[in-house]
Amino acid sequence: MNREGRLGVGVIGAGTVGPVIAAALAGAGHALTGITRGGDDDRVAAILPNVPQLDADEVIRRSELVVLAVPHDELPGLVAGLADLGAWQLGQLVMHVDPAYGVDVLRPAAEKGAIPLAVHPAITFTGSRIDLTQLQSAWAAVTAPGPVLPIAQALAVEMGCEPIVVAESDRAAYAEAIHTATTFSTAIVHQASDLLRGIGVPNPGGYLSALVRSTIDRALSEATPRDLALGDYGDYDDIDE
Repeated sequence: MNREGRLGVGVIGAGTVGPVIAAALAGAGHALTGITRGGDDDRVAAILPNVPQLDADEVIRRSELVVLAVPHDELPGLVAGLADLGAWQLGQLVMHVDPAYGVDVLRPAAEKGAIPLAVHPAITFTGSRIDLTQLQSAWAAVTAPGPVLPIAQALAVEMGCEPIVVAESDRAAYAEAIHTATTFSTAIVHQASDLLRGIGVPNPGGYLSALVRSTIDRALSEATPRDLALGDYGDYDDIDE
């Protein structure tokens, strides 16, 4: 980290999540060192103009913070494989954005001297700049070793999110909650849309939009403790642990 606290940030994973995370961190003043190839090149270039597309080992070599935004099943093998290649650097920050894993999945990198962080922004990514607006009203689950937890929290804030600490042992339950909310909501909306379409209602998605928003807002308000609804979050150190 340089004197101004800005980092050279590289991203491994050019799908819907990685470029958006990179753009959010760049918006906070960090310098983007590169992103791996393999996504939609035109979409990535639109979100990250002039950011070089590189091999993973070169992204790591250039970066003080490496963001891993790859599919869930690929993450363990990627981290271990790069460790076997000797790619991870002493003191380098390594952050993944998967909801289900804590920092234990980053152990091979940590054993090489890297600093493991897990930060999951709780939004459904579209892979477009619309996501940057969504991040501004989102929460992020943060898991990290105690001494570096403030770094993970700060990165979540710089992405626009409100961080909440989730213990390593609770990541599976957290991921189940996220999966339940997203898959159930999607399935119900699709089912209702199909029923309306079947009786000739034009644009069923548009017809349901206000109803779904108001219903979800009401459900969320009923599920939120009054002190949190009033904005009394307390200190980060008091959250969850």
